[in-house]
Amino acid sequence: MSDLHVGARDDQVLEPALRSLVELASPELVVASGDLTHRGRRDQHERAARLLRSLGVPLLAVPGNHDIPYTVPARVTEPWTEFEREWETTEPTYETPELHVVGLNSVRPWRHQSGGLAPEQLASAVERVRRAAPAALRMVVLHHQLVNAPWRTRKRPLADRDTALSALGGAGAELVVSGHVHQIAVAERYEFEVLEGGAVGSVLSTAPGLGQPRPHRRGEARGALAYRVDDRTIAADSYLWRDEGWGLTAVRTFPRGLEPLQAP
Repeated sequence: MSDLHVGARDDQVLEPALRSLVELASPELVVASGDLTHRGRRDQHERAARLLRSLGVPLLAVPGNHDIPYTVPARVTEPWTEFEREWETTEPTYETPELHVVGLNSVRPWRHQSGGLAPEQLASAVERVRRAAPAALRMVVLHHQLVNAPWRTRKRPLADRDTALSALGGAGAELVVSGHVHQIAVAERYEFEVLEGGAVGSVLSTAPGLGQPRPHRRGEARGALAYRVDDRTIAADSYLWRDEGWGLTAVRTFPRGLEPLQAP
């Protein structure tokens, strides 16, 4: 899930939506890809963390551009204080024999919307991805999208995303998830880029917003993505929240590894 925007005007939807989705999907891990809060205030971080922890499922959270102070100088001098108070780090890792998730902080405090990764962050991420157990799904989480949204948006993708994707894909990242644009977009790297030397593809996924913070976006869909993985495939299930309930809207399935899917 992404973009909860706890503290916005309509965040009363979040608790029933999250609880029912966890019951529906029975996830091993809940991933929150940024903008947990609306203005980055301490009370909002406390509420967001309390809500997510009440779900009773392991969590991994990374910050979004709304999770740092809204005003200067705190926005620049201590951007991560409140986030780290609740989550300890802005770049967490979740490791099991079946699932290896690397969180990245793509927020740049001096640019409100645009995100990026410093060279040292990317180098560290590559090493963290490579530490995965042999059979584990290698997943990377950040706030700013690598794949563009299908509908209108002024929000640019991650700066220098080609370099980031090449590095993460080269390290074996099979699934890269993000948020930020409040729209669903899912694509496989082989669908838009020719990879040489038998490189394994990567599924790039952008989650929709679950929060709906701005009145002029009232027509904007809210939802979340659930991922199902086996030895050969990665499936991304799109759930949309409508009339106080979840509906499965789309199922996208991609090959895991070099072998293509079998034709129906």
